[in-house]
Amino acid sequence: AIFLLICAAVAWGYGEEDLEAFLLSALITMASGGIMMLFGRKAPQKFSIRDGYFIVSATWVLWSLAGTLPFLLGGYQMSFSAAYYECMSAFTSTGFTAMDNIDSLPHGILFWRSLMQWIGGLGIVFFTIAILPYFGGTGVHLFAAEMTGPTKDKLHPRVAITSRRIWAMYIAITLLEAALLRAGGMPLFDSFCHSLCTTATGGFSTQQAGMSVYDSAYIQYVVSIFMFVSGINFVTLYSLFSSRRRKRIQGDEVKWYTGSTLLCTLFIACALVYFSGRDWEPAFRAALFQVTSIHTSTGFTSEDLTVWPSCTWFPLVLLMISGASSGSTTGGAKCIRLLILYRAVRNEFRRIVHPNAVLPLRIGKQPIGTQTVLTVFICIFLYVGFSLFFAFLCMESGYSFVGSISYCAGCIGNTGAAFGEFGGSSCSFLSPAWKWASSFMMLVGRLEFFTILLLFTPQFWKHQ
Repeated sequence: AIFLLICAAVAWGYGEEDLEAFLLSALITMASGGIMMLFGRKAPQKFSIRDGYFIVSATWVLWSLAGTLPFLLGGYQMSFSAAYYECMSAFTSTGFTAMDNIDSLPHGILFWRSLMQWIGGLGIVFFTIAILPYFGGTGVHLFAAEMTGPTKDKLHPRVAITSRRIWAMYIAITLLEAALLRAGGMPLFDSFCHSLCTTATGGFSTQQAGMSVYDSAYIQYVVSIFMFVSGINFVTLYSLFSSRRRKRIQGDEVKWYTGSTLLCTLFIACALVYFSGRDWEPAFRAALFQVTSIHTSTGFTSEDLTVWPSCTWFPLVLLMISGASSGSTTGGAKCIRLLILYRAVRNEFRRIVHPNAVLPLRIGKQPIGTQTVLTVFICIFLYVGFSLFFAFLCMESGYSFVGSISYCAGCIGNTGAAFGEFGGSSCSFLSPAWKWASSFMMLVGRLEFFTILLLFTPQFWKHQ
């Protein structure tokens, strides 16, 4: 309700007619929350593991449901399935949209689209952990269920303090980028909305053509830098900014993430110079922008990638699957998982050559247990398996092979990037059934399979 009232203030400030829709939406959500608090006022203030996983899943579903209210009440001629698709894509920071003619939308709804991505970027539930102690609860099980990646690093033994510190840094990064974009000539409203979506690595824009509207080297470099920063583990970022010693387990991941970004940027820049005849600076800038955008699953575009040399597409697809760091706002498989996978495979080859050797798997100085390696393999298997399964169904619905594979992988990886018929600025052509299926894929990918899939196992619902 508070976030909806903020959007209502934006609508009021611009004198637009969607003010009533936001006020009514805030009233409905406030009343719903009040009723639920009345029903739960005598409930025990203690969470089990099962409670934590269920609350996380239910929160994402309910927030996306509440997010549809401004679209449905504002007279935008959207079906409920399209509105829910838009909100789930926003809250999971995926970036696919079911809306056309974004340029003509009022400021209030444009700000709501950006704000949803910003809220969902670091996690709706992670935000509630910051305020949960004021209601007498504990957030440790919620933190474990919602935080992405194979590691759950904390800055403080109390999860709520960890959450508030990371959210404070999240806000600071957002405001800094907005100020720099405004200094570069971007309109104030656009600079703030793009900053919200950059920090969340979401990719929604206030323009139908995306970032290509702003033909400015300064703006592209600023957005590229902040996309890269937002792809780093936020616990690591906080440790760096607070002059604390960086954790080695995240240090190796940062090196992998930085190295892959630089390597792919240089390769694509050279390809653009050699095959397209560009100058070095524009080629490097275009390559850096698109590499960071796809690597961090943001999805901003500065130009049409279909006219790029075909040799540049393969590294971009690899980056889309990879994603950035764990514990960041990005999607994809995460660099730390690929690093563990690579070192596990390398150790297996060494074990074949030296059968009696003891070869512990380490990330930095920290040993990685067999259970963690197994979990990584299972997560990668689920990522590929779910993508192929839904891609098969998508092809059976009449969509192309390339489009189906890239779209389903983009939904599950929360990358918001696809090729073929899904590579345009809007997915409004999807049927209602596929909008609901896509929303499910986005949610499963955002919570990384286990949190959602646990709800479908009989053992989960047995008495604990």
